[in-house]
Amino acid sequence: MALDPYAVLGLKRDASAEAIKSAYRKLARKHHPDLNPGKPEAEARFKAVSTAHDLLSDPEKRARFDRGEIDAEGQEQRPTNAYRRHAEAAQGARYDGQSAGSPFDDLFADMFEARRRAEAAPRPGQDESYRLDVSFIDAMLGTTTPMRLPDGRSLNLRIPPGVTTGQVLRLRGQGGGGRNGGAAGDALIGITVQEHPLLRRDGRNIAMELPVSLREAVLGGPVEVPTPTGRLRVTLPAHSDSGRQIRLRGKGVAAHGAEPAGDLLLTLKVVIGPADAALDAFLQAWSPAAMEDPRAALDFPA
Repeated sequence: MALDPYAVLGLKRDASAEAIKSAYRKLARKHHPDLNPGKPEAEARFKAVSTAHDLLSDPEKRARFDRGEIDAEGQEQRPTNAYRRHAEAAQGARYDGQSAGSPFDDLFADMFEARRRAEAAPRPGQDESYRLDVSFIDAMLGTTTPMRLPDGRSLNLRIPPGVTTGQVLRLRGQGGGGRNGGAAGDALIGITVQEHPLLRRDGRNIAMELPVSLREAVLGGPVEVPTPTGRLRVTLPAHSDSGRQIRLRGKGVAAHGAEPAGDLLLTLKVVIGPADAALDAFLQAWSPAAMEDPRAALDFPA
């Protein structure tokens, strides 16, 4: 069953031809399928609006509808007494009997003009994504590395200290070109930090295992330690067991912005080394004054 054409266009029954035309243009532009792709409800609404306009823009059809001689689809019908009385009352209303004409030319002209303006408007370029492998040391200390993009452009990429795998660096204006004077898009560089055989990241700290000889572990003293920032002279405490940790402040991930420098955490690992007959003889003859069982702390249930 077709809807009342006046209700479809949102009009009163004494609406003028100009009001009918204006209401139709507004609703047709709003619900046109070209402007609402994939929305079947908009297409149905557009058809209802067009049907209502076709009837009311024709003075003869409108008059017959108002008298109850035809329905909203233009089909002949026999009006009920109530409808006849309503139609006769409607005849007293004055409206412009001139045909509103077809507004399709104006409607589509407006649509094409809107599309032309949209196509001519500045459009920003697309962002483009890339991947970059970064060494552990470069990610720790920061660096500037050259990078060649697939389109042949070369640029110097600043790697800030402390970058992590999955972090994305944004290069403004290095993406796809804009249209009609629009700004270029950005280049998005996804970072993958390579693993290191000796170093491990712990937040902004760097952990490293430091092998020491039996003599160094027992007597302590200065030892030279290779680190990511160069060789350092570190004093070992005497009688250091394997697993003891020494903290070198500020020698971890480099400072960046508000982030302070991290620390380098050295975990001692006592290495006996190759066979030594003198050491063997000494230990066989050695009788310590106080001998502690190093496994005394191990406690397993019986």
